[in-house]
Amino acid sequence: MNQSSRSISRRLLAILLVTVVLWWGWTPKMALAQTPTTLQPSKTPTSKVQTSIQPYLDRVIKELTEFRLDNGMKFIVLERHQAPVVSFLTYANVGGVDEPDGKTGVAHFLEHLAFKGTTRIGTEDYKKEKPLLETLERLDAQIKTAKTDGKKDEVARLEAEFKKVESQAAKLVKQNELGQIVEQAGGVGLNANTSTEATRYLYSFPANKLELWMSLESERFLDPVIRREFYKERDVILEERRMRVDNSPIGMMVEKFIDTAYKAHPYRRPVIGYDEDIRNLTPEDVQKFFDTHYVPSNLTIAIVGDVNPAEVKKLAQTYFGRYEAKTKAVEQIPVEPPQQQTREVTLQLPSQPWYLEGYHRPAITHPDNAVYEIIGSLLSDGRTSRLYKSLVEKQRLALNAQGFSGFPGDKYPNLMLFYALTAPGHTVDELAVALRQEIDKLKTVPVAVADLERVKTQARASLLRTLDSNMGMAQQLLEYEVKTGSWRNLFKQLDDISAVTTTDIVRVAKETFTAKNRTIGKLLSKEA
Repeated sequence: MNQSSRSISRRLLAILLVTVVLWWGWTPKMALAQTPTTLQPSKTPTSKVQTSIQPYLDRVIKELTEFRLDNGMKFIVLERHQAPVVSFLTYANVGGVDEPDGKTGVAHFLEHLAFKGTTRIGTEDYKKEKPLLETLERLDAQIKTAKTDGKKDEVARLEAEFKKVESQAAKLVKQNELGQIVEQAGGVGLNANTSTEATRYLYSFPANKLELWMSLESERFLDPVIRREFYKERDVILEERRMRVDNSPIGMMVEKFIDTAYKAHPYRRPVIGYDEDIRNLTPEDVQKFFDTHYVPSNLTIAIVGDVNPAEVKKLAQTYFGRYEAKTKAVEQIPVEPPQQQTREVTLQLPSQPWYLEGYHRPAITHPDNAVYEIIGSLLSDGRTSRLYKSLVEKQRLALNAQGFSGFPGDKYPNLMLFYALTAPGHTVDELAVALRQEIDKLKTVPVAVADLERVKTQARASLLRTLDSNMGMAQQLLEYEVKTGSWRNLFKQLDDISAVTTTDIVRVAKETFTAKNRTIGKLLSKEA
């Protein structure tokens, strides 16, 4: 493969990964931010470390404190005194799967609006701002009605009035005041992300700013102003969707593929939402979603770094204890029925040809979760993986070939997804045959012990490297706490990886990689 082809491959692969991450909320098993500490196991993945994670777990247990406030909000606090910094992560157990029909994108929209401030932060004078925001909401509803009725003159008049009021409201906004406060106090990494299953808000502060974080974060969800810059943000999100989906062949392909793979479960819907739904969302819709799901018992917070757990608990009771206890919404997620035959979707667009293939697999809580992770590593991790060595290096059918487990989420039964970018002079059908040959080998040819030990080492080292940062540890503790019922299952996963056998791989491959469980996606070039 020449240098130019490699460059094209990397760029297109990056486009696919961005599409997957942003629009279906898939978050790779990596740290969300890097606040280094000195955890020896992750830096020295020796055979001795691999035989037992118990000493590492014992250390975490000794340094971890967990408590729940009277209103139901839970805190996980891990002391790490190597550096005077602290990482904070607020985990709302709500994402794209929890959205009502016709309101897709509301969870992601709310995440955007959570940076707009409160009645005290982000405004010059909320008493003057509030009636203007209410007027904008009224005018928007009137514009929609006038458009439906075909009253063009009325639409023009209302839109002119809307722009005038919006301009008046904008003059009262203190742009990014929350971010400025955080930055001026030495904070870094202020960010958030919405996935199919959760919404996460994160940043880090110097250790002496613990109370400032408590004040800012508690106010943020105690007193948010949902209407502030609502319509401006709606336009931003619509533009994001146009760029990454509507004007992106691979973005369109991924959206069609996941809609084909799922028939009942809301995993089939993109986290960013459908264009029509985004356009029709109102401040009332977002406020209702917030009131329903952002209740204390549905929020879990991880604090990792140079902190005193007793002080954290005292401050948490002072600031977050103000939240009123509310009943958590009852989860109503349709169960995806077993797939009974191969499904296929084909698109012909101006694009290099891509091939996608997915198989349904169980949720993260299933006993075989570690087996699926190992299979994914065998086939897809790096230049030593089977897909890369066979499809890219040996046969030269693909510019890149990769895959991963847990798409578009892992809280519920999900997909193991494989994808490949076709090399010039070859077809997606050739790729399909070659890809399936590598997958089928797992059913009939036991993996060599050396290969299995290599991917085990890689998998464990990758996870441990994630835990090496404060924010990475906070992220993983919360993922396992909320999705599996206990943060301790994070460390059980490390032992489960060690326990995977060649027999497990053959068994799971035979159960999973069947024709009836397969979904195929073909993105063909219009010029082909």
